[in-house]
Amino acid sequence: MGTALIYVALGGALGASLRYLTGVMMIRLTGPTEFPLAILTVNVVGSFLMGVFVVAAAHRGLTHLSPFVMTGVLGGFTTFSAFSLETMTLIERGQIGSAALYMLLSVGLSVLGLALGLILARGLWA
Repeated sequence: MGTALIYVALGGALGASLRYLTGVMMIRLTGPTEFPLAILTVNVVGSFLMGVFVVAAAHRGLTHLSPFVMTGVLGGFTTFSAFSLETMTLIERGQIGSAALYMLLSVGLSVLGLALGLILARGLWA
C-alpha cells in the first residue's frame, strides 16, 4: 500500500500541475472569460484519456499503473469539485442558463470523451 500511495501522490502532483497549465493555456488562447472553459476542457480531455487508459492497460497488462495514472494523474487533472464550484458561482451570479449549459456540457462531453477514448483504444488494441 505504501508504494501505491507514493504513486498516487506523484501522479496527483503531475495531474494538478497539468490542470493548472491547461488553465493558463486556455486563458492565453481565449482570454479571460466568465464561462469556466478550462475546467470543462480538463474534464472532457481527462475523461477521454481515462477511456484510452482503461483499454490500453487491460490489453497491455498495465493495470498495475492504475493508481498512478487513473487515481493520481487523471484524478489530479480532472476535477468535479471545481466543476461544482464553477456551477454554483454561475448560479449565484444569476447566470442560470450558463450554469445549466455548463452542467450539460461538462457531464455530456465528459461521458462522450470517455466513450470516444474507449472506442479509439479498442480499435487500436482489439
